[in-house]
Amino acid sequence: MLEKKCRGDGEGELIWFIISAVIIIGILIYVGFFFYGIAIKRAPKVFLSNNPNLKADPPVAGASWGEGKDWVSRQSFENIEIVSADGLKLRGYLLQSNRAAGRTAILAHGYSGKAKDMGAYAKIYYENLGCNILIPDARGHGDSAGDYIGFGWPERKDYLQWIEYMIKKTGPSAQIVLHGISMGGATVLMTSGEDLPPQVKAIVADCAYTSVKAQLSYQLRRMYRLPSFPFVQSASLITRLKAGYGFGEASALKQVRKAKAPILFIHGDADNFVPFAMMNELYEACQSPKERLIVPQAGHGLSYDTDKAGYIDVVTAFVSRYVK
Repeated sequence: MLEKKCRGDGEGELIWFIISAVIIIGILIYVGFFFYGIAIKRAPKVFLSNNPNLKADPPVAGASWGEGKDWVSRQSFENIEIVSADGLKLRGYLLQSNRAAGRTAILAHGYSGKAKDMGAYAKIYYENLGCNILIPDARGHGDSAGDYIGFGWPERKDYLQWIEYMIKKTGPSAQIVLHGISMGGATVLMTSGEDLPPQVKAIVADCAYTSVKAQLSYQLRRMYRLPSFPFVQSASLITRLKAGYGFGEASALKQVRKAKAPILFIHGDADNFVPFAMMNELYEACQSPKERLIVPQAGHGLSYDTDKAGYIDVVTAFVSRYVK
C-alpha cells in the first residue's frame, strides 16, 4: 500500500513537472515571438516615438534631417538595384560627382530609417570631399525588400555587394569610404571585419553598438525592467528560425578586432540609447589605424547637430588622410 502511494506521488510530481515545463517553454516561445515582433519584424516601431531619448522623427535624426532632406530634394539621384545573396531586391540611390575620380562614400542609415535620411552626411562627402554618393535602403527598410531587420549582421554582406557594385562602376582605382549612423554605424563596423577589397580606404562609425545581444539586453533592462536571460536568448532563437541569424554572432566588437581599414569612431557622451561606453569598447578592440570624436552633451545620433562644424572638420580631415 505504501509502495503504491509512493509510486502515485512520484507519478503526480512527474506530471506536474512536465506541465510546468510545457508552460514555461510556451511562455518563452511567446516572449520570443513578442520581442521578435517588436524589434526584428518589419513593422512601424511605435516604441521609438515613445522613447524620451529619441524625440526626433524619424529615429536618429535631429535638425540635420530637415537640412539633409532639402539637400537631397535638389539632387538628381539615380535609382539602382542589386539582388542580395539570399535573393532580396535591394534599392540604392546613386549621385555621381564630376570631381569624384573614383571616390565614393557609401552611407548606412539607422534603425527604422531609410536611405535619404542620410542627406546631411551625404552633403559632406559630395560638397567637401567631391565624392560620389551611394545611399542604400537597408533590407527591411525603405524600398528594399525583406520582412525583418538584421541590425547590421546580414547587411554586412549586402554592403560587400554595394562595394563591389561601385568598384565595377568606377574601376579598379576606386576609393571607397563607409559611413554609418547608429545601426548603420554597427553595419559598417560589422562589414569592417570581412575580407574587404583594398579599395575600401576608411570607415566612419557614428554611435554604433558593440553587438546586437548587448544592445537588446541593455534596452530590455531599460525599457521593460527585465533581465536579458532568458528573454534575449528566446528572441534570438526565434530570430534564428525566422531571419536566419542569432544575436550572439552579430557582433561589431568581434568584427573590429579583424578590421584592417582605418576607422573613425564618433559618439555623443550624453547618448542614453546606445551607451557611450560602447564606443570605448569598440575603440579599444580595434587594431587598425583609428581615431575617435567624442561630442560633449550630444544624445543619440545628434553629434552632427550638436557640433556641426567640429563634426564636418574631423570627418573631412580623417577621410582626406586616406582618400586621395
